[in-house]
Amino acid sequence: MKSTYFSLIVGAFLALGTTSCEDKLDIAQKGVLDYSSFYQTDEQAQNAADALYIQLKSTYYNYTMLKSSLSDDVWAGGGGRNDNSELEGCNEFSFGTDQSFIGGVWESYYSLIYKANVILGHITPDSDAKKKAIAEAKFFRAFAYFDLISLWGEVPLVDHELTSSEYQIKKSPTADLWQLVEKDLNDAISSGMLEEKKDANDNTVWRVTKQIAQTYLGKAYLWQEKYTEAADVLNEVRSSKKYALYQGDYQNILTYIAEGNCESMLESNRILDMSNAWDEFSFFEVMNHWRMDKLEASNTEWYKYKETGWGFMVPQKSLYDAFVNEEGKDGYRLNQTIKTYDQMTQLGVKLKKGSSIINEGYFLWKRRFSSSEAPIIFWCSYNNYRWMRYAEVLLLAAEANLKAGNQTLADECLNEVRTRAKLPYKKADMDAIKLEKRLELCCEYTRYQDIIRWKDAEALLKNQGEKTPMLINTAKVGEADNVIVEYKNYNTDKNRYGFKSKHYLLPIPAKEMRLNPNMVQNEGWGAKE
Repeated sequence: MKSTYFSLIVGAFLALGTTSCEDKLDIAQKGVLDYSSFYQTDEQAQNAADALYIQLKSTYYNYTMLKSSLSDDVWAGGGGRNDNSELEGCNEFSFGTDQSFIGGVWESYYSLIYKANVILGHITPDSDAKKKAIAEAKFFRAFAYFDLISLWGEVPLVDHELTSSEYQIKKSPTADLWQLVEKDLNDAISSGMLEEKKDANDNTVWRVTKQIAQTYLGKAYLWQEKYTEAADVLNEVRSSKKYALYQGDYQNILTYIAEGNCESMLESNRILDMSNAWDEFSFFEVMNHWRMDKLEASNTEWYKYKETGWGFMVPQKSLYDAFVNEEGKDGYRLNQTIKTYDQMTQLGVKLKKGSSIINEGYFLWKRRFSSSEAPIIFWCSYNNYRWMRYAEVLLLAAEANLKAGNQTLADECLNEVRTRAKLPYKKADMDAIKLEKRLELCCEYTRYQDIIRWKDAEALLKNQGEKTPMLINTAKVGEADNVIVEYKNYNTDKNRYGFKSKHYLLPIPAKEMRLNPNMVQNEGWGAKE
């Protein structure tokens, strides 16, 4: 009996003790909101939508570097061979399924889709603010899927928050993916909740507008060869007169001087905070700017800091030659887009004696980086990120109208851009549109997806990577400068470089292949890694 009684007493105390401990450990988390308490108010809905813009902004570096390096606009560049082997691999088409920029862009797009799906799954459209958040979420989901389809082809269709049983899903047919893009954009446009500018000169609107959504819908139609639908919606954007071509100095069109101008369709805002340089930490500008540690600059605007640029994404001679063939060496747009080495020396910038950089003697001017836009430290530019300009709308419309049989409108759209470039009237045909789009939007991340869908990529890029151009100053200290271009053969195996048929679709990232047993790799890229 004593033993039984003692056991009961001990058991009671243990139970009491356990309950007491559980009560003490049952502490509400602070600073954490779950779905049951968030996404309820207008302010919370806007905060959730703001997160989409933040996610978009964080995508910019990988987005721009990947798309630029895959094109025939640029050389990967840098101070020398293997300065950034990942970018060289993209530029020379020697990359594999574990390429970091490809994986980074893939993950960024699905992060954007996830944030959009959270909004669409948890916000009830019972106020204008919430309806607006839903419309913006649909735009951003379509934005992400446009690139996923055009770069990878068939990919997983994720139109809701996934449960744990859904994480390993298969690819969906491109027809189903395009259907989602069209529906999302049409829903966003017809909602009446997207902002609109008062007129072309209204620079107070920075969120996604109805016209931006219409433009992406027009692009989606064009990529599917739905030419009449594309022409109709792109013509509506043009007729709205909410955007216009920038009429200031063309050389400033992508600089901080012209932020939020009448031509800018979509920008990511960046703020100058003198008390906190890390808020606008970005390597984008300095990665793309001239290789200043190997250059001498008499003008402190270009050389305020020890290193203001690392010389990646430098113009190819073929791009410069395309400008000259169309505009002449004194072309207005050419000389505000690209500078030759001789022009750079006249501006006070020249290659140091005994130095070399990957370059054919051409420097991107419209993307130049000046110390004025980075008053804190060299990697802290406050220039806004640019995603789309109205010139692209006009050139998309020119192509859509041409294919839809609207020659007059195609001519008007093409020549509106050419007039700003101080070029004579030209009848629109596909050759003229392709050329104009290359020149006007060079190094603005549209070229690669264009030559992919036009099926021009293999012919244009088949030898890219065979040679690497080196700009060399062979002079020693005390000698007169002697700057020459030499082409180095670093890749002797033809199979190691150049665009091949498999490159019409990027590989599914190796990480995705490892984690998802239901994923099938794109043709030509081998088995799972």
